[in-house]
Amino acid sequence: MSGQRKNPQARDRTIGAQLKAVRLQQTSLSLEQAAKRIGWSAATLSRTENGKRHITSEDVATVLAYYDVPAVQREELIGSARESGTQAGWWSRPLPGVLPDVGTLASYEASASRITDWSLAVVPGLLQTKSYAAGIMTGDGITAQDVEMRWIARQRRQRVLPNVEYMAFIHESALRRPFGGAEALKEQLQHLVAAPDRGLGVRIVREHLPHNLLLHSWMLLHFPEVADVLHVELWGSSLYLHDSEVDGYAKMREMLDRQALSSVESRSMIGRLLERL
Repeated sequence: MSGQRKNPQARDRTIGAQLKAVRLQQTSLSLEQAAKRIGWSAATLSRTENGKRHITSEDVATVLAYYDVPAVQREELIGSARESGTQAGWWSRPLPGVLPDVGTLASYEASASRITDWSLAVVPGLLQTKSYAAGIMTGDGITAQDVEMRWIARQRRQRVLPNVEYMAFIHESALRRPFGGAEALKEQLQHLVAAPDRGLGVRIVREHLPHNLLLHSWMLLHFPEVADVLHVELWGSSLYLHDSEVDGYAKMREMLDRQALSSVESRSMIGRLLERL
């Protein structure tokens, strides 16, 4: 339990769900009783079961030992935790100049089966072109060297798109902000127009919206085996919401689906904006 822990990643959601299932299905222990037996606080065990802390194979071994799990099952779960830790993606080796939270987000994106982006001010990162992204970063005071490293990380994140069901809802005002200059915006809009040809969803949302949709941008990630997670980008860090905290955003996703232009209408609107550049 001592030492510096890594940030929680998508694997921890799966491992935590497995440990919770064992406790509920194979023991009669409440969360508090189990935590006391293990020697952890109830808060630590709760965060472990909900994947809100990094879970090592040693953690798994400790928990299962106190649950009296059969040896074969115990070794299988410990081995799975150990294997998932050694087979981490590029994000397990942080790039210089790239915030650690980027790696955490990339791990979630790589494990998701469906991703919904709602973006108020800019084109979502998974759809950004290099010149447009560099324009945003440079305007934020990022050095040229760090811009290049962050763009490499951005490109690696974008590799998940062919393997996930992706939908971007973009507020129309974001399409008029020329980050990187007029040519960069033109290239970015052309990239958006072509996105449906790559199997990606892009739908534009017009100006008049309910207040709750105008509070902030967010990304909703759906997983095949564990509960959805919501990601909110902050300045220099990120916020992740879980469980009941996500419910309101799932409803907002439905609202966006009703309010947004269709894919065909959105493509046409972006095309008209391109003609004016």
